[in-house]
Amino acid sequence: MVESLSPPAGWVERVDALGVSFAPGELEKLGTYLGLLLDANTRMNLTAIRDANDAWEKHIFDALTIVPVLAELPEGGAGSEVVDVGTGGGIPGLVLACVMPQARFTLVDATGKKCEFVREAAATLGLTNVTVLQDRAERMGQDRGEKTGSGRVGGHRGHYDAVVSRAVGRLATLLELTVPLAKVGGLIVLTKGQKADEELAEAKQTLHMLHAAHAGTVDTPTGRLVVIEKLRDTPKMYPRGDGEPKRSPLGVGRA
Repeated sequence: MVESLSPPAGWVERVDALGVSFAPGELEKLGTYLGLLLDANTRMNLTAIRDANDAWEKHIFDALTIVPVLAELPEGGAGSEVVDVGTGGGIPGLVLACVMPQARFTLVDATGKKCEFVREAAATLGLTNVTVLQDRAERMGQDRGEKTGSGRVGGHRGHYDAVVSRAVGRLATLLELTVPLAKVGGLIVLTKGQKADEELAEAKQTLHMLHAAHAGTVDTPTGRLVVIEKLRDTPKMYPRGDGEPKRSPLGVGRA
């Protein structure tokens, strides 16, 4: 049985300062998840962080900075559908699912072993609001579901109230992978570092081509959150095929 880890001194108070509070059992779930993550990391590459205190800060705290943004969704996010693109070992999606039980989370990664770990971790934590998919965002963004007599049903394109991602990559690339998944009026929340402004400037044309707009940048103790709003339906040709958004970021270098 993996040990549930305790946060360092003062950590809970710092989370409280974000405006995030824990219901009974949630902090223990986060500690158990972190124990599972660090234990599994000895057998597969899930994170470069091996120190528990560093992991509380750079993984759990960092993920929790997204909660106040998602709280701006209707009814504080209750009943919302959220997708985490490139979840890796489950960050930020699994952390958010622990503290937002009234929202539903779809966690997506292209790597089977990572999906298997996240699926097992969610089961161990008793999270019934989590679905794990091994898939690529390029394919999901073109998944319109099945045609019926009354329209289309199912599908991931335009389905989610919010899209989150801490995946490594240029903003112009991440936008093409994430914006098509959001509903019109939905939010895309991307965890970025200090180069956020520089990447936003580079992605100005990308946003225009995807019918989205920069809604704001939130400075947090661990980084910066770039918040994007989807204004209209994404043009049908986006996202492009597997790997193309990374090989040739949309709109970059165009006038």
